Amino acid sequence: MPFNFSLLTSAVQQQPPGIIVKIIEPPHNELSDLADVLIGAFGLSGALTVMSAVLGLLMGGALFYVRSRRRAQKRQPLTRNPEP
Repeated sequence: MPFNFSLLTSAVQQQPPGIIVKIIEPPHNELSDLADVLIGAFGLSGALTVMSAVLGLLMGGALFYVRSRRRAQKRQPLTRNPEP
């Protein structure tokens, strides 16, 4: 029983047509590209700036508190020397 090549070639040649998808892109806007870049740049540097400002305020407040407590502890109540 010989193999029928005509059946194989007809099956390969009769493929259904492909699906064509048309992708519609929004109009290119240079300002939106610039805005994306600026937001990305300010996002990282802005986060670092805010973090450093908050840490600076916390450290300043802690130093102020510690120094004010030390001064309060070092103060002696004022006593008058009795006159002779």
